[in-house]
Amino acid sequence: MKFRIPLTGLCLLVPLCGQIAPVSLPEVTVYSPRVANQSPAGTFATPVSVLRFEPRVDVAARNLTEAQADVTIRGGIFENTAFQVGAVTVVDPQTGHYDADIPVAPAMLGAPEILTGTDHALRTSDSTVGAVAYGWRPVQTAGVATLVLGTDNLNWEELYQGYVSDTQVLGRRVAADVDWSHSTADGTVPFGDNHFDRVNARVQLAGAGSQTDFFAGYEAKFFGWPNLYTPFNSKESENLQALLVACNHRVDLGAGDFLEVGAYHRRNKDDYAFNRFAPLGPVHPFQHTTWTSGLALAGKNELGGFALNYRAELIADELQSTSLTFGRFNDRTNAKLVIVPEKSWALADGARLVVRAGASLDDSNRGGSAVSPIFELAREQASAPLQRVYASYATTTQVPSYTARNSNPAAGLFRGNPNLGRETSRNLEVGTSGTLGGWTGQAALFYRRDEDLVDWTFRQGVTARSANAVDIATTGAELVAKRSWAACDLVLGYTVLTKDPDYHGALVDASFYALNYARQRLTAAIVVRLGREFELRMDNAARIQAANLLRTVGGDRAVLSSLSLAYRPAAWRRTTFTLQADNLWNSNFQEVPAVPASRRQVSAGVAYAW
Repeated sequence: MKFRIPLTGLCLLVPLCGQIAPVSLPEVTVYSPRVANQSPAGTFATPVSVLRFEPRVDVAARNLTEAQADVTIRGGIFENTAFQVGAVTVVDPQTGHYDADIPVAPAMLGAPEILTGTDHALRTSDSTVGAVAYGWRPVQTAGVATLVLGTDNLNWEELYQGYVSDTQVLGRRVAADVDWSHSTADGTVPFGDNHFDRVNARVQLAGAGSQTDFFAGYEAKFFGWPNLYTPFNSKESENLQALLVACNHRVDLGAGDFLEVGAYHRRNKDDYAFNRFAPLGPVHPFQHTTWTSGLALAGKNELGGFALNYRAELIADELQSTSLTFGRFNDRTNAKLVIVPEKSWALADGARLVVRAGASLDDSNRGGSAVSPIFELAREQASAPLQRVYASYATTTQVPSYTARNSNPAAGLFRGNPNLGRETSRNLEVGTSGTLGGWTGQAALFYRRDEDLVDWTFRQGVTARSANAVDIATTGAELVAKRSWAACDLVLGYTVLTKDPDYHGALVDASFYALNYARQRLTAAIVVRLGREFELRMDNAARIQAANLLRTVGGDRAVLSSLSLAYRPAAWRRTTFTLQADNLWNSNFQEVPAVPASRRQVSAGVAYAW
């Protein structure tokens, strides 16, 4: 194991649950109240970093989480999960593997919100199970510089600066922030080297109850990994460049009412190599570029005795590829319209009964449309231990990716199906949230029926993975509980799942995604304040995985942990020294079956904030 000492790592740690920060500075890293370590040990933080130990999210990584991450919710697969930034749903039409490649510094975003059930059906597009939603963080005058070193020749740097000016435009203050990040490492396994760069700039106009953001960001990622996508002992690599331009305007109208509109354009270039050392010639065999543009309008307004929840979104995309040429089209336009009226009644005990009932319309110029019901009945009472109790039913739909539809159906490493149709998910659940005995938490029981879900499957004797439609019934429960003491914060999460699949007679020996799930998963995030100068943070995820013959090492049980120690000298309160380890126990558990695990990564650093 190699360890060298260039410049060290600087990260401004953010309090977990009401903790007093040693310096009165705004939060400039992504902040989740359910996760202890806000940044990884192996590279600079991205929007997906904080999801690694999120209780209601499961992440399966190839190489680092920040290199390539499949984000799933409630036992779905990576393409069932949407990412929302402001009003818009940011998607990658080639494959959901790149949905999480959002080239935005976490310092510019708010805490991630996990959307399921009726909230998911109402607020996002192009997904069937759940969504991760980020808002644009208000800019404040503050900065942080980051310098990190670690094992395996890890070296990363980051500089963030925000500034609020005295200039006003139309009565709103003008602010701006920028971020630059760079990271290199040899990787925790041979041929696992990586090189990441990101640059962001944003201009913001903010006033009483309104905020407008104009953003431009670019991210370039190269990383190698053996068996990155295929189980054939090949040294594979990925070279990705993501460009995102976005604008967003939000007006808060009071009492929960709002209006938000956003637009974006995203270009994603992908150069995948099955054998990174093979002579590729003038045309690489797996080279793809996608262009995606989206426009969304969402809001909630009181209309004389009831409220109207609404959303309209239009997403147009285009694909250019050297290999995805066997489908029926390489461009399309998808649209979604949601209208959900909401009515509430006061009850005799001071509670409120709230009913939301409506529908969504999904349409595409490359296929049929679908009308889907959305219903929720809730009892809400702020003074009761169970502050909210609800029952809901929602149907959501999406269309398959270009990789599934346009890959060669009869040859090659990835075999598609041009006849794949719209995917549908029907979700029924009951749940509650509230405060009891000093604990705050939420719990839900759910049953979901996925129909024509696109899964990638394996058949013994066939040297390829194939796109197959599957119907799956998923039954599950999830629980999140949080409590804080004077010197300690604790967040616990537990999820249990069972699945019943039907592949419609297709010959399937194993599933890379739909049947790669944790039957039980327990998370624990803890922050311990060791006096005024030291702080210990630890995230843990213990899992019992469903059996999968593609998983060659590591077994079906694993405990993954991340541990960090921060030291803030009393004389230098703006400086933070950190020591952090990811995969603390050096587990070899394969998060994606047949893909080698990323091993222990240790880094150390110093941070200065102003």
